[in-house]
Amino acid sequence: MFSRCSHRFIIGTAALLTLLLPGAAAAQERWRERLDFSSILEFRLAVEIDHADVQLSEAVYTPELHFELADNIQLSGIVRIRGDTGDKLEPGQPAENTRSFMNRRLFVGTALDLELREFYADIDLDRVYLRLGKQQLVWGEADGLKVLDVLNPQSFREFILPDFEDSRIPLWTANVEIAIGKESSVQLIWIPDQSYDDSPAQQATYAFTSPKLVPSLPSDIAVSIQSADRPGRFFADSDIGARTGTFIGGWELSLNYFYHYFDRPVLRRSVSPAGIRVKPGYERSHLLGSSFNKAFGDWVLRGELGYSSDRFYLSTDPTDSDGVIKSGEFSTVLGLDFQGITDTFISAQFFQTRITSYEKGIAQDKLENSATLLLERKFLNETVTAELLLIHSFNDADGLLQAEWSYQLRSNIFLKLGVDVFYGDREGLFGQFDDRDRVTFGIETGF
Repeated sequence: MFSRCSHRFIIGTAALLTLLLPGAAAAQERWRERLDFSSILEFRLAVEIDHADVQLSEAVYTPELHFELADNIQLSGIVRIRGDTGDKLEPGQPAENTRSFMNRRLFVGTALDLELREFYADIDLDRVYLRLGKQQLVWGEADGLKVLDVLNPQSFREFILPDFEDSRIPLWTANVEIAIGKESSVQLIWIPDQSYDDSPAQQATYAFTSPKLVPSLPSDIAVSIQSADRPGRFFADSDIGARTGTFIGGWELSLNYFYHYFDRPVLRRSVSPAGIRVKPGYERSHLLGSSFNKAFGDWVLRGELGYSSDRFYLSTDPTDSDGVIKSGEFSTVLGLDFQGITDTFISAQFFQTRITSYEKGIAQDKLENSATLLLERKFLNETVTAELLLIHSFNDADGLLQAEWSYQLRSNIFLKLGVDVFYGDREGLFGQFDDRDRVTFGIETGF
């Protein structure tokens, strides 16, 4: 039996809960109103056309959470849980030597990896907006290829086949935007996260073989590849950037500056009686650029210009002392979009890259030209979307053709069918994967 004291305690506690529960329920309801949770589950299968081999067989779960901490502060987080039973794109457990300790994935065996994709706080201080934390930052107007969109490194697990949003590597960043007047703004960026491109291992499906990306080495001499000399000083090796944007006469204009380590390592070589040693390292570069766009009825004209200092190109000259040649690089892109046909989008772009201090032996041309064409059409009351993207290099006569069809089976269920076809010279950026053509199948559902 309960004592009299225990009896009184139970009665008193019950009475207190009775008084507090309405308030607790109201607080819980307010908490739920501030919370927004969603997630996407996707299944993907890729089969190589030439060999009928399964290249990719994965399930990806991406939960996303947004929480309104205060009227002017919102927290956001995105996690990616990915399992690939094929284990061909990243065989084994990647060492991730190109990533900082605070930006590495968690591997469970060889088939499963977990990654905190984004985690940041948005703080609105009237005319000053801050985003602090792990995030993606996008500069420029180009699609398919990059000129100014270099703030985040990229995973080349599937070369450039995925959307940039999926292949970018988010970085821990302080991003501040300040409104100036009604039409202008200034953006200031500090990136203390020393993470760089994820390049495929030599045995991976999309391992680089083009002489533009990897040095051409003799097969009869011993070659040793050293660990990358990755910057690691928190402040001294940070990247910093600034961008000003404004509207003038219907034109959206920007001026951009970025002081950073170029995300692809410089592959220097040295020769000794023991053989050839390749030592990857990272070099600083100044990027100065500008972007513009303006709508003319159904047409949109857009473009980017960028100059990068201190770029390093591989040399095909066997007598070169370290196998690389230093120069500046000037890049431009001009794009034209058209939406004058119902449910149709057409976009064309022309890219040009010029090596400013060209020397004989550089493994690419002084002037390189490429173009892209994107066609998108919606059918059956926008339940079916067909998309075709062509990227073509005029110098190497190689390129990539991507086609995808998406069918909205339910409001939150999409069925996808795609084809990725590479063509051209095996020494080109795209032609190196001429035997990696594939058909993809996918199912995506949201919760």
